[in-house]
Amino acid sequence: MELSDEALESVLAITNTDVDEVAHVVPAAGDVEFTWAYERSRPALVKLYEKAKGAMWNADDLPWEIEVDQEKVAADNQNQNGFDRTQDWSDTPFAGWGDKEWIRFGVESQNWTLSQFLHGEQGALVCTAQIVETVPWIDAKYYAATQVMDEARHVEVFSRYLDTKLSGHYPINAHLKMLLDDIVADPRWDMTYLGMQIMVEGLALAAFGFLHQMTTEPLLKQLLRQVMADEARHVAFGVLSLQEYYADLDATEIRERQEFAFEAAVRMRDRFLQQETWERMGVDVKEAVKVMQRSPERPIFQGFLFSKIVPNLKKLGLLDAGDGWLRERFTELGVIEYEHWVDADPLEAPVA
Repeated sequence: MELSDEALESVLAITNTDVDEVAHVVPAAGDVEFTWAYERSRPALVKLYEKAKGAMWNADDLPWEIEVDQEKVAADNQNQNGFDRTQDWSDTPFAGWGDKEWIRFGVESQNWTLSQFLHGEQGALVCTAQIVETVPWIDAKYYAATQVMDEARHVEVFSRYLDTKLSGHYPINAHLKMLLDDIVADPRWDMTYLGMQIMVEGLALAAFGFLHQMTTEPLLKQLLRQVMADEARHVAFGVLSLQEYYADLDATEIRERQEFAFEAAVRMRDRFLQQETWERMGVDVKEAVKVMQRSPERPIFQGFLFSKIVPNLKKLGLLDAGDGWLRERFTELGVIEYEHWVDADPLEAPVA
């Protein structure tokens, strides 16, 4: 869905004012819950935990010796985040762009995309550590502990790839930062699950899959394949845990979760406007975003990002609960078509 001028002004007004900060503190007040019930009572989580232990991998096992030519990767990939350079860009801010400018944009887009992946993975690392503390079931604590290790490894590999293979870092996008702050600050353990395991991890899994299909760079392909295998289990962890818990919530509590999920979806959509890249390129940000939204590939790219989120919210009963409020919102966003999307079951898939 294309943003109106008024909505676009509001979105672009949200910027990261602390781009030079090294430490970012978010007050959090969730209860730490011990459980003395050590019986293994949730077979699906037990199976997921065993799968996770067997699927651990080492960052050093990736072929880091591969040389990465960023300009060649940019030249090979004519479509950057749903923005096709082969279209007619006359009467736009890109009218005078030639190969040099498009390749530079491709390079900056790589730097920006991997930087946001890195920041999001640290958010997942922090949130999953919170889940270990706050979730009341021992089976969930066991699995969440394996995910903490997964997320540490993901932060490691994305940071290493940015430092050794690409040409620059970007600070965290303001919309992603606000979402992570809200997830971390909410004291309810199920909201940490919903925000991170379902929304952020679901979108990340789709974004990784999109980039895995698009990139011609073999090291990144293998890195993403390894990360995606982990992420599929992480999303399944959220679905398995919240299905049980949400079955007992009342209508008011469910509506709170629906509104939270929709707000998270909007923030993640706005994150991919990529305004920081346009600023670094010296292009008028508002005009660039308006043109980008009219790209024929943009709705496909934007919709695909929600291909993991919408079906999982349906599994949780949030899509149609109450008066169908969330279904209406996702219909307006243009992503409701993904409600029947079916993924391979990470519990049945062989260990990579």
